[in-house]
Amino acid sequence: MALKKQQDISGNDLGFGNKATVNNQRIMNRDGSSNIKRIGLPFLRTTDTYNWLIKMSWAQFGLFVLMGYIIINMLFASLYIWIGIEYIDGSQGKTPTERFLDAFFFSAQTISTVGYGHLSPVGLRTSFLAAFESMLGLLAFALATGLLYGRFSRPSAKIKYSDNMIVAPYMGGKGLMFRLANYRNNQLVDIEVNVVLSINEMVGDKIIRKFYTLLLERSKIDMLTLSWTVVHPLDNKSPLWELEPLDLDKGDAEILILIKAFDDTFSQTVHSRTSYQYEEIIWDARFKPVIEPNEDGIMTLNMAGLSDYEKLDAN
Repeated sequence: MALKKQQDISGNDLGFGNKATVNNQRIMNRDGSSNIKRIGLPFLRTTDTYNWLIKMSWAQFGLFVLMGYIIINMLFASLYIWIGIEYIDGSQGKTPTERFLDAFFFSAQTISTVGYGHLSPVGLRTSFLAAFESMLGLLAFALATGLLYGRFSRPSAKIKYSDNMIVAPYMGGKGLMFRLANYRNNQLVDIEVNVVLSINEMVGDKIIRKFYTLLLERSKIDMLTLSWTVVHPLDNKSPLWELEPLDLDKGDAEILILIKAFDDTFSQTVHSRTSYQYEEIIWDARFKPVIEPNEDGIMTLNMAGLSDYEKLDAN
């Protein structure tokens, strides 16, 4: 069944092009990143280093810093061993492992400029190397501090989405819905949402990717204090009008969610993105309530139940 052409926005395709998707691959991952693999890039891209370090997860960043610290100290420990462990005053290691550990911990004290005094350099070469390592340590820790500040101060939206979209009763008909809420305690204001259907279509003798804006019951709210159920009415103005799940399956359909909001804490605009594939749409269901007052009359939002739904009898 053909989609309504007046809704076609393929001339403004969000930057994903019009190549048809294959093998049920997303064009946007659930975390909002683009599912695009870039090739032909140089192995070392120093201009991307800062962006890579800022955007990696906290676990990856912590592991990166720890491994970098260990590798640098092992490298300098090897240099001290090469110069001669006898040029580190206070080293008492007898075996090669013990001598290497003495050099390693001397390096750790030097690079951090702690200097306990138990181990100290002897001779010009060892002193020169220790001086160079201490300077490198000051620069490295200043860089790590700057990266930590950049990661903490980078404004971002932490919006939690329902695991599925649902097709539920709405205004005497049906509506395509998903639910979202602010995962943080900060205030998001002037929230705007744009929902776009991406689907493969046969145009002439060629399959291309088309994009259709889905009109919403409400595309903007002033404040996101509780949850928000975003609804696209499935009426005769909708590109999905009279389409069946099989039609979405054949078209490898994907629904892209683009959100823009103003973060009152950082006084900056933040963005959030996600997507739902056709198999993540639950037909003939409705979301379970997640907002109710407690015994004091204060509204409570159950974030754990944001994705909960119940099936309905199909009409």
